[in-house]
Amino acid sequence: MSRKLIPGRLVAATHNKGKVVELKDLFEPIGFQVISAGELNLEEAEETELTFEGNALIKARAAAQATGAPALSDDSGLEVTALGGMPGVHTAIWAGEPRDFYRAMEKVERELQAIDAKDRSARFVSCLAVAWPDGHEVTFRGEVEGTLTWPPRGEMGFGYDPVFVPTGFDVTFAELEPAQKHAMSHRAAAFEKLKAALL
Repeated sequence: MSRKLIPGRLVAATHNKGKVVELKDLFEPIGFQVISAGELNLEEAEETELTFEGNALIKARAAAQATGAPALSDDSGLEVTALGGMPGVHTAIWAGEPRDFYRAMEKVERELQAIDAKDRSARFVSCLAVAWPDGHEVTFRGEVEGTLTWPPRGEMGFGYDPVFVPTGFDVTFAELEPAQKHAMSHRAAAFEKLKAALL
């Protein structure tokens, strides 16, 4: 039995400011008041699953239980074909703690050069999870294909955006205007599925 998500307060179960901006851009125009786990001083849930879906659900469940409101979580990452899908669910901590995406991008590039990879294809994956305080939950997955470039280019976006060139473009996600990126991103693809099912 599908359940609709009613416009109103929606907890974004993330402390990543870049993700919060994208989620607000997607949800606020359709009547949601998005407030992040960071703004609410919620603890970050430990991501112990081996899939994007599993980790997204961990975060959404924790925020829904802590706030008594529906919670939305995004778990996303970069899958590099020549590296067997890595960094995958380890995208944020690929270069260790504290999180440093420039070091993480360098590590991906070093590993591609170490195996003399001719295939530089990659995809961004996003899994959106919605959890309600009563335990009901759903997930939606979106992907965007592209290739990796080096050195990083662009000042917009966040994470690995400066090295990711989406298919059909010659600029990185970090060189695209935010509205253009939001319209075609992996998060936007997952959001379209969520919207069709829940709104």
